[in-house]
Amino acid sequence: MTNFFSPYSVFSILLVGLLSCGKTSDSAGIRSGPNLLINETSPYLLQHATNPVNWVPWSTEALQQATSEGKLIVVSIGYSSCHWCHVMEAESFMDQEVADLMNQHFISIKVDREERPDVDNVYMTALQLINGSGGWPLNVITLPNGNPLYGGTYHTKEQWIQVLRDVTAFYTDEPDKALQYGEMLAQGIQDMNRIVKVSGDEGQYAANLVKSVSGWKTSWDLDWGGDRGDEKFMMPTNLTFLVGYSGLLHHPEDKEHIQNTLQKMALGGIYDQVGGGFFRYSTDTYWKMPHFEKMLYDNAQMLTLYASAYKAFRAEEYRDVITGITDFLDREMKHPDGGYYAALDADSEGVEGKYYLWEDAELEAVLAGDFPLAADYFSLADQRVSGDTVFVLSREMSDSNFAKQKGITLSELLALKARWRSELLKARQKRISPRKDDKVITSWNALLMIGFLDAYGALGDEAYLTKALDILGFLKVHSIQSKQVVHTYKEGGSQVSGFLEDYAFLIEALIKLYGFTLDRDHLDLAVSLSETVLKDFSDEGTDMFKYSQQQELISTLILTHDGVLPSSNASMATNLFQLGHLLCHKTYAERATTMLASMMPKILEEGQAYGKWNQLLMHLAHPFHEVAVVGENAKAVVNSLNKAHLPNTLIVGSETESELPLFSNRFESGKTLIYVCINNTCKLPVTSPEKAIELINISYDKQ
Repeated sequence: MTNFFSPYSVFSILLVGLLSCGKTSDSAGIRSGPNLLINETSPYLLQHATNPVNWVPWSTEALQQATSEGKLIVVSIGYSSCHWCHVMEAESFMDQEVADLMNQHFISIKVDREERPDVDNVYMTALQLINGSGGWPLNVITLPNGNPLYGGTYHTKEQWIQVLRDVTAFYTDEPDKALQYGEMLAQGIQDMNRIVKVSGDEGQYAANLVKSVSGWKTSWDLDWGGDRGDEKFMMPTNLTFLVGYSGLLHHPEDKEHIQNTLQKMALGGIYDQVGGGFFRYSTDTYWKMPHFEKMLYDNAQMLTLYASAYKAFRAEEYRDVITGITDFLDREMKHPDGGYYAALDADSEGVEGKYYLWEDAELEAVLAGDFPLAADYFSLADQRVSGDTVFVLSREMSDSNFAKQKGITLSELLALKARWRSELLKARQKRISPRKDDKVITSWNALLMIGFLDAYGALGDEAYLTKALDILGFLKVHSIQSKQVVHTYKEGGSQVSGFLEDYAFLIEALIKLYGFTLDRDHLDLAVSLSETVLKDFSDEGTDMFKYSQQQELISTLILTHDGVLPSSNASMATNLFQLGHLLCHKTYAERATTMLASMMPKILEEGQAYGKWNQLLMHLAHPFHEVAVVGENAKAVVNSLNKAHLPNTLIVGSETESELPLFSNRFESGKTLIYVCINNTCKLPVTSPEKAIELINISYDKQ
């Protein structure tokens, strides 16, 4: 079962006391043929189309049917690459006894959380209130009006039957209590999304930033990296912030922690040592035993993380990780028209991780005479699961240290490693591969645009810029209509309006793309989409943004914390902050600072859940530089500047005269000038990137 940390635990005991243990009839007719999910295009929904349960997709009509028939609703939420979703389907939803019970007493709705993250977020909040934590599959039983009565994750068949009977009996025997409990939970969901607008204290920015990180440090795993825990998620938003924070404030212990974390992840089994790319999370504290899903959003953000770290620390193994992620994405996740698919399943042939596991004899046959050295390189002696089966390959030391230990040159080892990976990959590709979720999700592809652009900045390889432009081209054809964005694309599938994350991440990508290409069209689209967000997503009474344009659920969603995705509100606040600096737009900048002020109590209380907000706080706590490059060689100069690690800097350029405030009256024919500015107040121009970087660093040294 996929779990994640949650700080909420309010109603965990109350429901137990309210539920009775009555029995209900489980007789129902047996349906022949598929259920209504057969008309969907989501791979996850289609996986359940032949279940004997009368599943229907999420719709207004399904909710109206529950109301008219006075039936409870089962809302079962998962995604195609979720291992425990498959297990519960096989054990319960394919079982006729379970189906009879569900079909007689419930309207059963299946939801792909990747298609409807709004539905998932509402009912995940309910589960957190009930249990104190959550995960997938997410199984919620609601009243006909959608208010939740019960929430859980994976259940065995026997457990699920008992839950269905208990909740049905509670609803039948004590309807007033059921209604009261549902209203209480619905109010709890609303309370979780309530943000109190407060004014900020600019003088406390720097102190609050240190306080937030200091509180978070107490949970760091200084031996194995990341935060302490029996399971470990990579949380790239947090780690990317720490790369910038440790470099800007010159904290050696923070640098040591982030570098240790980056190395442990790159060496561990959570990174696919053969095919590249990261798995979803580690089931142990050592990054060695992964949960074998591969998600686009993880790998997109890990590109940003390792690109940022490469600029900060110049470790060549970070370049290798960037290349490995990219090779994996292009080989296994790319749509022919330029977008990228959502996920690869954890399972193949019904076994989690089977595609990635090796046996001694198989490795020896593939690697032949290189096997003894390769066995040491991949630490096979320490990776056994059982018998002759070897855990997905991982490593114990860096390439340079291993080469030194074995008495060979680093270049010799790198040549051997490339050959081993090639041969192992060819052998693995002969296996039955995991299923692919071929939805193209706008927000995740926007994150990948950002990742490719960060890789372009770090490595200077034009291929990364081309990949980012290809994604944008795909989205413009399939997912962006005028000033509106849709959430997912799949040929023949229905589309829902974009959520805040789709707009926020895409705007963030467009601002970055403008910075690299100097193409004003990208900036104009970013501004246009920002105006849509301000108009359609703003929440009355606060300066935050709602997750959805439409209000069709039991609670307004205002999501502010980071999860496996960055906070979309924090992303949007950062966008407004950057556009405010770029355009001298006072209203944008003020909106960003008031949003941050309202979040400050939470940032100080639990910094590890607010890494994206901490990044914005860092921009405000320390000098934030606008670097404007003006002249015919502006693009080359911008590319040179982007190779440096400048975490509190917005770099833009223009090769011609421009009316944008940062460039106004600064173009001189035959010259390329670099203006280093703070709040649009600029020093005298310089002509070399090195001198501009020196000016930036001097401003930090004077703090």
